[in-house]
Amino acid sequence: RKNTKRVPSFRKLLRTSKIKLDNKLKNKQYKQQSAAKKYRKEQKKLREAVRDAISRKPFPLEECKKKEVATKREEEEEDALPLDMMDEDDLKLMEDLAQKASFLTRDLSSNEPVHVKKRKHESVIDKYEKVPRRLQTEPEKELIHLLPIKDKGGIIPQTVEKPGQTQILEPVYEEPLPVLPPEEMAAQRRQKLQERKMHIAALASAILSEPDNNIKKLKELRAMLMEQDPNVAVIVRKLVMVSLMEIFKDIVPSYKIRPLTEAEKATKVKKETQKLREFEEGLVSQYKFYLENLEQTIKDWKQRKLKKSNIISLKAYKGLAEVAVKCLCELLVALPHFNFHNNIIVLIVPLMNDTSKMISELCFEAVKKLFKQDKLGYASLGVVKVISGLVRGRNYDVRPEVLKVFLHLRIKEVELQKDSEDIAPKKKFMTYKEKRKNLSRMQRKWKKAEEKLERELLEAEASESKEKKLKLHTETLNIVFVTYFRILKKAQKSPLLPAVLEGLAKFAHLINVEFFDDLLIVLHSLIASGGLNYRESLHCVLSAFHILSGQGDVLNIDPMKFYTHLYKTLFSLHAGRTNDDMGIVLQCLDTMFAKRRKQVSQQRVLAFLKRLSTLALHVLPNSSVGILATNRVLMQTFPKMDLLLDNESQGSGVYLPELDEPEHCNAQNTALWELHLLQRHYHPTVQIFASHLIAGAPTEGSAALALDLNQRPATELFEAYTMRGMTFNPPVASVTPRRKDTFLQVDSFIDEELKKQLQQHISGTVVHKPLDFAKHLKESSLS
Repeated sequence: RKNTKRVPSFRKLLRTSKIKLDNKLKNKQYKQQSAAKKYRKEQKKLREAVRDAISRKPFPLEECKKKEVATKREEEEEDALPLDMMDEDDLKLMEDLAQKASFLTRDLSSNEPVHVKKRKHESVIDKYEKVPRRLQTEPEKELIHLLPIKDKGGIIPQTVEKPGQTQILEPVYEEPLPVLPPEEMAAQRRQKLQERKMHIAALASAILSEPDNNIKKLKELRAMLMEQDPNVAVIVRKLVMVSLMEIFKDIVPSYKIRPLTEAEKATKVKKETQKLREFEEGLVSQYKFYLENLEQTIKDWKQRKLKKSNIISLKAYKGLAEVAVKCLCELLVALPHFNFHNNIIVLIVPLMNDTSKMISELCFEAVKKLFKQDKLGYASLGVVKVISGLVRGRNYDVRPEVLKVFLHLRIKEVELQKDSEDIAPKKKFMTYKEKRKNLSRMQRKWKKAEEKLERELLEAEASESKEKKLKLHTETLNIVFVTYFRILKKAQKSPLLPAVLEGLAKFAHLINVEFFDDLLIVLHSLIASGGLNYRESLHCVLSAFHILSGQGDVLNIDPMKFYTHLYKTLFSLHAGRTNDDMGIVLQCLDTMFAKRRKQVSQQRVLAFLKRLSTLALHVLPNSSVGILATNRVLMQTFPKMDLLLDNESQGSGVYLPELDEPEHCNAQNTALWELHLLQRHYHPTVQIFASHLIAGAPTEGSAALALDLNQRPATELFEAYTMRGMTFNPPVASVTPRRKDTFLQVDSFIDEELKKQLQQHISGTVVHKPLDFAKHLKESSLS
C-alpha cells in the first residue's frame, strides 16, 4: 500500500511555530536518552551476573554424619564414568558447569529452596559476611614478582619465592617490653618533641617562603593535629594549632575568595591564572578544615567525650580547647574580610557566656578589638545579630558582660557625615587662566570634559561609601535598641538591666524622637519602683538626660523629677563602697547643667552647688577633686553663683539642708563654708581647687589653675586621682616638687597619729575626740 502521508512543504514548515518544533525535538531526544539508559541498565545487570558467577568459588561441602549418605556417594562414584575416557574439551566443559552450578556451591545444611531470588539491595557488609573465613595455617611466603608471560590464553603472572624464606617459623611468644627508668623516658620524650618541632618549623617555613608552590604542605601540617603518640600528642597539637593560625594570618589575601562558576571552570585561562586558582581553592579548603578541627576540639571539651583512640586524657581537653579559642579569637580580629568569618563569629559569641572565666574573657577582648577596628561596620553587624539571638534564645539568662560589649561599638551618626566628607579625596582642577595659558583650544575642550567626569566619579564614590556606612550603622543600632527594649519590657528584674541602662545612656541621643516620651516614662517608673540599686538609678538619670540633650533638646520637657532624685540621693555617696559611683554622678551633672544651661533655674544650681560642697567633705580625695572641678564649671557657667561666697543672706527664708526639693530649700541664704575646711585638706590638689573656688574661680591671675588642671574635665580628674593600693597617683605636673614632698611627709605623719589612736583603742584608753587634721596641718610645712 502506498504511503499517503505527505511530506510537509517548506511553507508549512515556516508556518509551524518554533516552540512546537523545539518540543518535538526535545521529545525525540528524551526517548533516545531513555532507551539508551534502559540498555545500559540491562548491560550492567548482565555484567554483574557474569562477574558473580565467575568470582564465586565452590564452598567445601559439609561432611555428612550419617554413614548411609557416605555409602551412597561411594556407590555413585563407582557407577560414574571414568574421567580418563572423556575428551579434554568435554572435561573442561564439565568443570566450568560445575563451577557455575548453584546446587554444587550451595550449603546443604540450609533449609532454603534452591532457587532463592537474590536480594535487590544487598549491602556490602552482608556480602562480606558470607565469604568463608580461612585460618592461616601456614606462614605467608614473601614472593618476588617477575615479568609476566603472554600467550594465546592471555597474560600469565610469574612469581618466585624469595630465597631464605623457606624455613619453618617457630611460634614466637611475645615478651613484655622492658620498663625504662624515668630519666630515659623523659629523654626520649624530649627527643620526640624536638623532632616534631623541627618538622613543624620546616613545613611552616616552606609554606611561608613559597605559598603558591607549597600549598599541599598545609595538608601535611594539618594532619599533625591528629598526633597519635601519647607522650607528645598534647604539646604537638597545640603547636600545630598556633603555627597554622600564624601561617593563615600571613598568607591569606586581602580579599574574599569566591567559588568559581561552571562557565569559568570550562574556559581556558593562562598558566598563571590557573596556578592562582589552584592556590586559592587549596587555601580555602585547608582553612575550612582547620576551622572545623578547632570547632571539634572545643565540642569535645564541652561534651567531655573521649575519642575511640583514647590517646589524650580528659584533663588535657581543657588546655587544647583554650588554645583553640585563642586561635579563633586571633583569626576573628585579624581576618574579618576573609571567608568563613561569620562562622567564627557564631563560634566565639556563645563562648562569651561560658562558665570558664579565661575563655569568656578571651572572647570579650576579641569582640572589643573587632568593634574598635571595624570602620565600615560589616563585622560589627554580624556580631550584634548573633548576640541578639543568643540573648533571646537563652531567655535573657546571660552574663551582663555580653551586653556591655555593645558599649564599644563605633557608632557616631553625627560625626559620620563629616568623616565621609573628609575621607573623600580633594581633587584640584586647573583654573580658566591656567588653561588659557598652558593649553590649546582642543586641549581645553578635552580637559573640561575630563574634569567633569572626574567630579561626577568623586561625588558618586563619596556618596556611596557614606550611604553604606549609614545603612550598616542604622541596622546595627536598630538591633541593639530592640534587644534593650525587650529587656526593659520583659526582664526588668534581670541582672542585665544595669548593662541596658548603661547602653541607653551612651546611645540615647541616636534614638528616634517618637520613642522619647515612652522611654522617659519607663525610666522614671524604674526609679520610682525602688527595686534598683544606686548605680542602676544613676544610669536611669544619665539615660534620661542624654535623651534630652540630643535630639530631645527641641522637646519642651522639664525633667524636674530626675533633678530631684539625684539631689535627694547625693548623700548616698561616701568614702566606702559607693565611691566608685562618683564617675556616673559627674557625668550626670555635666549633662544636667553644662549641656542644659538655658533650661536650668538659678535656685536649682545654687542648691546643687551647696550640696556638692558638703559632699566633698566625706568622700575620698579623687571624688573631692571631681566635685570641686564640677563646682568650678558651675561657677563659671552661671555667673551669679558667687553670692554663696558671701555670708550675707539674699532674700527671705532660712536654708533647709535636709529638704529634698532643690527649688525650695533657700540655698541663696547660706555660704560655702566647706571650702575653708577643704583649703586645709591633706591632699594638695584638693587644697588648690578649694583656694581657687574661694577666689571666685578666676580664669586669669595668681589664683587661676594650672593648665593641666584647667583643661581637664571632672570625670578625667576623678579617674586620674583614683586610689590604688591606699596610695594616690596624681599627675606629676599637677603638683610641684615641694608640694609633692610635703604630701609624702603628711601621709607618714597621719599614719603615725592613726597608729597612736589604734594603740589607745586597743589598750582601752580611747580619747573620744576626732583627729584634728587642721591643727596638725597648721603646724606642718603645708600651712
